[in-house]
Amino acid sequence: MQSYMKLFTIIILISLVSIGFTQETTGSGEAGTLSFPHMAEITGNNVYVRSGPGTNFYDCSKLNKGAKVKVIGKQFSWARIVPPLGSFSWISIQYVSIDPAKPTIGTVTGDRVRVYAGSDHVKPLYSTTLQGKLDQGDKVTLLGEQMDDYYKITPPSFAYLWVSINFTKPLKAVTPTVRPPTVKPPSVKPTIKPRETPKEVVSEPVSPETLLERYRALQKQVQAERAKPIDKQNYADIKKELIKIARNKMAGKTARYAEFVLKQIKDLELVLAVGKEVRLQNEQLQKIRETIDKARTKRLVVFENLGNFAVVGKLQTFTTYGPGHYRIIDDSGKTICYALPSGQVSRIKLNKLIGQKVGLVGTVEPHRQTKSALV
Repeated sequence: MQSYMKLFTIIILISLVSIGFTQETTGSGEAGTLSFPHMAEITGNNVYVRSGPGTNFYDCSKLNKGAKVKVIGKQFSWARIVPPLGSFSWISIQYVSIDPAKPTIGTVTGDRVRVYAGSDHVKPLYSTTLQGKLDQGDKVTLLGEQMDDYYKITPPSFAYLWVSINFTKPLKAVTPTVRPPTVKPPSVKPTIKPRETPKEVVSEPVSPETLLERYRALQKQVQAERAKPIDKQNYADIKKELIKIARNKMAGKTARYAEFVLKQIKDLELVLAVGKEVRLQNEQLQKIRETIDKARTKRLVVFENLGNFAVVGKLQTFTTYGPGHYRIIDDSGKTICYALPSGQVSRIKLNKLIGQKVGLVGTVEPHRQTKSALV
């Protein structure tokens, strides 16, 4: 009797485990019939969107009732969603290069560069939830803000955020209306007229002497083209005629002469292509030099206005490398250089100048940690 009871108990336990596993796999209610990805609606107000699947992860934003989100997957009681509108990520400015012609687009300059989930309530240094990594050459969209040597960017395609499933309601997919097929009227076959057989054009045979004369005329045309400026030379029509002679079975030795000239033209065209590429590179180099000269002139004007100061800009705190460090930013918020006060400067006096435009007197040195300048 005890053996039967033990067997009965084991069967019940196996059944319960199977049921639990099925519920965990397929979900409950309507969610069980949905596949990922699917759309869902937020059912509450001030629902936190977090950087990870749990309340121990920092919140990135909030959603209110009726908001729609795209659910990519789930983990326990948390739904992994595409970052809603207004979400952002952080990336170190040390690994991003900005094209002045496109200030909103950045190019990643390193490999395996980390991207972190952004939050308006958490500074970049403490935003520790890793969303993924970018490699050299990848593009990022800048949102025009910089904080603690980090750029605020649009979340990359691999970035996701999390929201509690308790505040989501899966939306049913809309079944498209199937229209009945349009019945076309019977088509009337057009009357096909019999095709007329074209008359065969018989070309007169060309003598070897005539082909030799053509070759000599074409050879003179090649010499005439070579005498022209490089950008005016064109051998297209001459090549067509030489190919005809080279393929003519009646040409004899003249066909070999034509093939030799064709090889010469090929070399000439290669020289023309190289010359064109060199001209284009010289033009681009000249434009680059003009841009550098303009930037240099603009920079010299700034230096003239500095007077006895090494740098002029707004003073900001910079605690990444410990207290007592500062940085100077320009009017757009970009870092000009970093500053470390000497023993004669009081930190209390400097703290009163935070956010104000100041001029620094000191020695300019390289800042190894940020690969920038240090005063």
